[in-house]
Amino acid sequence: MFELAWPWLFALAPLPWLARLLLPAADSGEPVLKVGFLDELEGLAGRRARLNLPTWRQQAPFVLIWLLLLLAAARPQWLGDPVPVSASGRDLLVAVDVSGSMDFPDMQWQNDEISRLDLVKALMGDFLQDRQGDRVGLILFGSQAYLQAPLTFDRRTVRTFLDEAQIGIAGKNTAIGDAIGLAVKRLRQRPAQSRVLILITDGANNGGQIHPLTAARLAAQEGVRIYAIGIGANPEASGTPGLLGLNPSLDLDEASLKEIADITHGAYFRAHDGAELNAIGDTLDQLEPVAQQPTQARTAKELYAWPLALALLLSVLLVVAVQWPDNLLQRLLRKPRFLQPHPEWRQRLKRLRLRRRR
Repeated sequence: MFELAWPWLFALAPLPWLARLLLPAADSGEPVLKVGFLDELEGLAGRRARLNLPTWRQQAPFVLIWLLLLLAAARPQWLGDPVPVSASGRDLLVAVDVSGSMDFPDMQWQNDEISRLDLVKALMGDFLQDRQGDRVGLILFGSQAYLQAPLTFDRRTVRTFLDEAQIGIAGKNTAIGDAIGLAVKRLRQRPAQSRVLILITDGANNGGQIHPLTAARLAAQEGVRIYAIGIGANPEASGTPGLLGLNPSLDLDEASLKEIADITHGAYFRAHDGAELNAIGDTLDQLEPVAQQPTQARTAKELYAWPLALALLLSVLLVVAVQWPDNLLQRLLRKPRFLQPHPEWRQRLKRLRLRRRR
């Protein structure tokens, strides 16, 4: 089905004529011949003189170019048949801590020691990409919280943004309350029974403007369920010392994360290694979806290139006609000489007309 996305642009069609009426005439810079006996010439000719305006045939190419430009700007589209889009109903935001402690390499995955953030990228990336029918989004937080990807069905792009996350990109501190507040702001516009936030951190709140428990109570009022994941190896089991010999896992505030989950009717999980985090992802995958209204989408093929190309072609032809008037195209468009009336036949036709009038 053919459709114009912005048909109101055709309201600009009279713009060139309005500009001609309202704006002063441009000065060509060439001398103008003023005839002092114009009245006598009009009397001899039997008609009044008029400005040598272009005829409608001369104006037609410019009108056609202007209309083609308006058609291209109106975004002509060919819409395909409606295609149903599967939607389970979950609107899921993942808030990932990217503070400095997430760079600590104390996590085990496939017999290798990797950093906490790398483990989150590997496992939560798969978790996000497998969310068929869910809208997913990504929040990165450190000293401040930033919406890296809004809620969307494009799970591959969200995973790409997660893979590109860098330590310290949002600051060195941990603003858990700001991350929850930003998630509530984004989820409150979605259906009440489908709002889910997965909060992944390895520390305690030591930055931001909102206290985590205050943000959790606000989330509970808006119907946002928070599933908090505390990540980091056991301090006793980890053999990798941190800065000044201290293990960052000691900073994990599990009590606050558990309270946040309880307030919002969610759950708290502890991930000591890659296997546990993977199991947590499987548990989260069992969340019951909430049915929403079915959505439909249509494939749209943009057609603006065709009128735009035609307008460009006509413009080039006009330039060629002005700069090189005796070109091959002009010669081909001229009438052949054998089709043009002979001057003697014109005189005979005039005489016949005069005889009939008499």
